[in-house]
Amino acid sequence: MEYLTDIEIAQRCEMKPIMQIAQKAHVDEKYVEQYGRYKAKIDPALLNETDREDGKLVLVTAITPTPAGEGKTTTTIGLADGLSRLGKDVTVALREPSLGPVFGVKGGAAGGGYAQVVPMEDINLHFTGDFHAIGAANNLLAAMLDNHIQQGNALGIDTKKITWKRCVDMNDRQLRFVVDGLGGRMNGVPREDGFDITVASEIMAVFCLSSSITDLKERLSRIIVGYTYDDKPVTAGDLKAVGAMAALLKDALKPNLVQTLEGTPAFVHGGPFANIAHGCNSVMATRMALKMGDYTVTEAGFGADLGAEKFLDIKCRMTGLVPDAVVVVATVRALKMHGGLSKKELATEDLDALEKGIPNLLRHVSNITNVYGLPCVVAVNRFPTDTDREIAFIIEKCRALGVNTVLSTVWAEGGKGGEDLAREVIRLCEEEKGDFHFSYDLDMPIEEKIEAVTRRIYGGKGIQVMPAAKKQIAQLEALGYGNLPICVAKTQYSLSDDPTKLGAPDDFTVTVKNVKVSAGAGFVVVLTGDIMTMPGLPKSPAAERIDVDENGVITGLF
Repeated sequence: MEYLTDIEIAQRCEMKPIMQIAQKAHVDEKYVEQYGRYKAKIDPALLNETDREDGKLVLVTAITPTPAGEGKTTTTIGLADGLSRLGKDVTVALREPSLGPVFGVKGGAAGGGYAQVVPMEDINLHFTGDFHAIGAANNLLAAMLDNHIQQGNALGIDTKKITWKRCVDMNDRQLRFVVDGLGGRMNGVPREDGFDITVASEIMAVFCLSSSITDLKERLSRIIVGYTYDDKPVTAGDLKAVGAMAALLKDALKPNLVQTLEGTPAFVHGGPFANIAHGCNSVMATRMALKMGDYTVTEAGFGADLGAEKFLDIKCRMTGLVPDAVVVVATVRALKMHGGLSKKELATEDLDALEKGIPNLLRHVSNITNVYGLPCVVAVNRFPTDTDREIAFIIEKCRALGVNTVLSTVWAEGGKGGEDLAREVIRLCEEEKGDFHFSYDLDMPIEEKIEAVTRRIYGGKGIQVMPAAKKQIAQLEALGYGNLPICVAKTQYSLSDDPTKLGAPDDFTVTVKNVKVSAGAGFVVVLTGDIMTMPGLPKSPAAERIDVDENGVITGLF
């Protein structure tokens, strides 16, 4: 059997012209703005002018990530294709990949094997330019902020209290901490500064949560860039930057339409990191996908403690959306890593390691069903080395929680390998009724909200708030931001804030180091552990293996 890489599979796909995909998604051609033959942007006016009812919403999440891989995006795409094969009218809604991971260690975010969205190279690289527009808007605000200070500082901005950073969509640790404005009076005011990766910018979060141009401008105007000498917040609105920023974002705000390998319509739009920001595709794309399909499959980044928690506690709270079913993705291999095995030891049967690691899966499942009250199914991405006894063990443990386990082979078989999972999702949507509730109430003080997520979702025993964070929390509550939802920035590799604690630890406290408000996005960001908003490249980055030949054919993307 010929082995093909992800990019080779994608390049051999005979894509349908994007107008055919739009037609399949019930999108009239008057709303379609083509970007070549296989990509398009969809006019948001469609949302106000369609009379179609919302379809069923299916959220795909996962166990805590490991180097063994889980395949969440692959499962999302394969499930959508599986639903389509069963005769359902389906759309999929995904985040756009960031160039940082593409050239770093993680690779792209367009699925894998025979469950991908295409054109894969375009989606993983520049796509329709959305991230460039977001970065430009972010950096325009930074330029206007520093120019205001240079031109006399009428607002009285304290340069030691500036919170706004520049950004670039690349893993570049050299830019985490910089000193700029050097070279004399005409070259700016010298100060300490730094860069975030674009997907960590508040502009990305604002972009993904906005429901219209008007809403976008209102959110942009609320963004806090720093504080005055007497500790009053300074906003983008104060700097008169909002109109120009919105102009840069006008076209980017329109959701992108592409397709899966099997021709299922896919809305790919926005992409905040889930370990730093709220980790979901744009509200506008989700709403559009729901209107244009009877079933919409979407995902939230990293494990359910991050992406799903933020999808449910932030995105659903702000939009009124509620998933009809949740899929938790796992692999035998990853669970054995949570049980203490190294990556080299995963090919042999080891029920002891599986027993030690499976509490991670069970905690995520229990959170979905017991904390949030939503119907749930476990999807196990099966590998050839998985044994029947290992699979049976997972099925039995999940059944004890009242949740079914379904094997998925979408990586190897595409939609065909997702049909069984699709049948269980249909059953959950049609027969099971959730009793949805959030994991905390908005009127709780900020510290109590952090404690609630730590105890109820992560399984920890409490929190330790550092003195600087305590002062920040007091300031934010005094400014009237205490009733916002929280967005916890923590490691994706553990339920705790310590990436070395695998499985389902419980005897831990979460250390809160910094707390800041994303007033435009509408949440309070809680920075824990050693989380960074600008990743670095690994010793051997993926960029070393990416190339393009004289015919323009790209290799090495995954």
